[in-house]
Amino acid sequence: MRWRTIGGAILALAVAALAVEAWRVLTPTAALRAGSRVVEISPHAGLREIARELRAAEVIRSPAGFIALSMLRGEARRLKAGEYEFPRGTAAPAVLARMAGGLVRQHVILHPEGATVAELARTLDAAHLAAAGDIERASTSPALLRALGVEAPSLEGYLFPDTYQLVRGMSAEEILTRFVQRLRAKLGPDAIERARARGLSTHQLLTLASIVEREAVVAEERPLIAAVFWNRLAREMPLQADPTVQYAVGRERGTLTRADLEVDNPYNTYRYAGLPPGPIASPGLSSIEAVLNPAPVPYLYFVAFDDRHHRFSTTLEEHKAAVARYRLTRSRG
Repeated sequence: MRWRTIGGAILALAVAALAVEAWRVLTPTAALRAGSRVVEISPHAGLREIARELRAAEVIRSPAGFIALSMLRGEARRLKAGEYEFPRGTAAPAVLARMAGGLVRQHVILHPEGATVAELARTLDAAHLAAAGDIERASTSPALLRALGVEAPSLEGYLFPDTYQLVRGMSAEEILTRFVQRLRAKLGPDAIERARARGLSTHQLLTLASIVEREAVVAEERPLIAAVFWNRLAREMPLQADPTVQYAVGRERGTLTRADLEVDNPYNTYRYAGLPPGPIASPGLSSIEAVLNPAPVPYLYFVAFDDRHHRFSTTLEEHKAAVARYRLTRSRG
């Protein structure tokens, strides 16, 4: 009778312990009852280490219970490293399901039209997704350029402007590859064939489109600006595009000086006729389309008359008068 009593007590204690452990597994932590939690699981971490990291981040209550649950569900080997965000009220079973499914946290990154590799690098650095230096080095990596089939010294202009969802832990090469793949998907063979019909390679198409992108502000002017550059190229006139000089001197969007316009650099389209060596930014589809289908106008010049619009001219005399009006307006402002 005594042994039965002892055995019953042990069984009762075991049941109680199991109930407590079940409660610990099925109940959110105090931190997750208060709000969401973000935790980054180390690459190559084993099940025990993952459980310890989750406990340290106050995502689970019981490492032992989490390990037991993952083994019972057959998901012990399916847990993936990465950055996870666990919503408020998440308990261990949902934590396990999210990690087994690889539902890592997505970071939304906007690469706008007209942005450069350097600007993208700073954006990714600020979001702690990749170091700016790593992005800039990868963008000129001969191995990556060969792998992507980009016949250029840099990925400048080949990174399609769009909104991307990236995850922490991606390499600089993986990130840039996604941007180039998006360009290929959006550009399509039709645009490449239309460019060839106009005597442009893909590289030249992106180069001219990037200049249009940086010059234009409103969409309706893109075909007009593209026409100006096409007309100048046909007459072997320098493009005289300020954004190419900004790119040459490393002043992405700053005001140019007279000395800047005289700098000896192949991107200085005031000194060198024809297209510069490559794109100066990421052109959007509307700028690419403007290059492929410029407006049927004879314009050779344009100058801003407010922050968004330009005045277009056919003769140098008309252009000089437009510049004088612009300067007068600015001096009065």
